[in-house]
Amino acid sequence: MAARTVLVLGGGVGGLVTASELRRRLDPADRVVVIERERRHLFQASLLWLMVGRRRRDQIERPLRELLAPGVELVEADVRSIDPAARRVETTAGVFTGDALVVALGAEPDRDAVPGYREAALDFFSPEGAAACAGALHTFGGGRVVVAVAALPYKCPAAPYEAALLLDDELRRRGIRERCEIDVYSPEPAPMPVAGPAMGTAVVGLLAAKGIRFHPGSRVERFEPGSHELVLADGSRVGYDLLAGVPPHRAPTAVRESPLTGDTGWIPVDRATLETGHARVHAIGDVTTITLANGKPLPRAGVFAHDQGLVVARRIAATLAGRQAGDAFDGVGYCWVETGAGRAAFAVGEFFAEPDPTLALRAPGRSWHTGKVLFERSWIGGRLERRLARAGLAVGGRLLGVKANI
Repeated sequence: MAARTVLVLGGGVGGLVTASELRRRLDPADRVVVIERERRHLFQASLLWLMVGRRRRDQIERPLRELLAPGVELVEADVRSIDPAARRVETTAGVFTGDALVVALGAEPDRDAVPGYREAALDFFSPEGAAACAGALHTFGGGRVVVAVAALPYKCPAAPYEAALLLDDELRRRGIRERCEIDVYSPEPAPMPVAGPAMGTAVVGLLAAKGIRFHPGSRVERFEPGSHELVLADGSRVGYDLLAGVPPHRAPTAVRESPLTGDTGWIPVDRATLETGHARVHAIGDVTTITLANGKPLPRAGVFAHDQGLVVARRIAATLAGRQAGDAFDGVGYCWVETGAGRAAFAVGEFFAEPDPTLALRAPGRSWHTGKVLFERSWIGGRLERRLARAGLAVGGRLLGVKANI
């Protein structure tokens, strides 16, 4: 049998998991090719710790080649265009064609979508912005701290609220919290609205317990860095002394200009199989859109990309081997909500439940924070450290009754 080639576009969480699982399941003669423009893999969940000075950049990233399974080929290139019908991809390193194609290119920040955002905000969704925020905190003497969601959609639904809680913790650690106000402004009606009102109420409670004010339904018209103000859609102005920003996100240009995207600008996929409308072409992670029973989209979060990558890899391996593909994505997800002082809350639930997702938020504790540290180590630690972290996560997952497929 002639060797087959599977192309994986993107080296983020979903792409890494997909490529490693494919390499494990395919014939050794088959090729697994990852196309990614970045040489280093950044563990984005740790940007919040970088934002408050609890991590250095070199602690939360590793060379991508070190994280790929042996035998996976890496092409360092930018994707220029995608022809899903032919499974043909044009890149800055040439043209590639595959027997199967997985699009895992993620979502990119659109920092120019709202006027003034790029100049005004300390954008903790990038390592440079997170480090700049840590530097600003180091010299901050007090005043009004604002966490602002510039516009929708954005990935990692808990990020603005974790940011506010970690900023509160850092200001308390420095002994200046009483000289500060912290406010969160978001166009959303509640925190993490896809999870339902109970989750939103719980997160607002976490904020209120720390004296952090939440302002729902606040759509930002523009940012004015000169006067240190946000101008909201209703004309009101919000002053700030330190502004931590959440940018809106969109699919990469090559995806938006391809036949893959729907009216939303994202790739619609079958929620169980992650199939697109093209044979042997799947899409996973933040670049996709999956509509839930309540009409809201599945959140863009790494835990979903991870599990989707496993499902897609197993389905492709079965299909190429002439077997019936049986694996399906079940919509179970979880996330940590860092609350500071070495504690975190933990949310877990079923997003495919009807009529609404069923989620529970476990109270903040040190064990949940430890779980997030183990999760971080499982991605970017050394080989032995990764093995120990994965063992800890597996045990923790069994105790929690959630998956821990690391």
